[in-house]
Amino acid sequence: MNTEQQSIETLNKRYQSLNEKRIQAETKLDEAKRRLHELQKKAKEEFGTDDLEKLAEMLEEMKQKNEKMRSEYQSKLDEIESNLAKVEQEYKEVS
Repeated sequence: MNTEQQSIETLNKRYQSLNEKRIQAETKLDEAKRRLHELQKKAKEEFGTDDLEKLAEMLEEMKQKNEKMRSEYQSKLDEIESNLAKVEQEYKEVS
């Protein structure tokens, strides 16, 4: 804090600066609130809730389901490759 005496012009400039910062902060807050409301509405429409804990649970369930599907897909591809290798080996033996 500045303890030396300041002119009225300096004080007015400080006030203007602080007032501009307040206006900017309020504008950012309003925008953040608007965006939060928008995202909550979108979450309710897409997922039936805007509760963060419920959304986190749903996300974890989706990740687990995706991992299961990925693992099954990998197993199927491994099986196909194995069968293909057997067929290729049999073809070599016959040729």
